[in-house]
Amino acid sequence: MTPRKQRLSLSLPKKAIFTLPDAHEVDIECTSGAVWITLDHDRRDIVLEPGERFRSDSHRRALVAALEASCVRFSAAALSIAAAPAPAERSPWRLWPHGMSPA
Repeated sequence: MTPRKQRLSLSLPKKAIFTLPDAHEVDIECTSGAVWITLDHDRRDIVLEPGERFRSDSHRRALVAALEASCVRFSAAALSIAAAPAPAERSPWRLWPHGMSPA
């Protein structure tokens, strides 16, 4: 029996960045828009347009940045997705660099 692939589709607004903690053997496909992919400690810049895909053969973190509003599909035998902290765990001081402070 062939293991079933896990899939995740995301819509990313322009300039949004999605982190994939381990891109090893994950298919990253741009279904609309355009995305830029960079891997930790890799000098390559990978730009995908609709219908193009990329797969890393190394265990590295990948950042997927939307160059314009884009849809991206990830598929692999096992996906490891970084989760954002729960709202209660987020520090109100995170706004400080943006010129705002907690009220």
